[in-house]
Amino acid sequence: MSDHDWTEVVGAIGIFALLISVFTVTMVQLAKTRRARFDGARSDDYRRLAETAAQAQAENARLLAALDGRLAGMETRMGTLERVLREVD
Repeated sequence: MSDHDWTEVVGAIGIFALLISVFTVTMVQLAKTRRARFDGARSDDYRRLAETAAQAQAENARLLAALDGRLAGMETRMGTLERVLREVD
């Protein structure tokens, strides 16, 4: 082979290496972009789930406070009933 043939081989290998590099970098960047888009959608789902959980927790706290009030009333009436029963005995 002559020097000119080697130059063509080296040039062809260089062009193929360049094309492979460009293709690889493009695919990696597309994959990162796609992953970032999915992560964004997933974080929106988590945010909505957290908001729903916070609303449910607030509702549970409200219901618990109402039950606590009712229980306090029942304790008061029960104490009165016990006192009346002791007096009757």
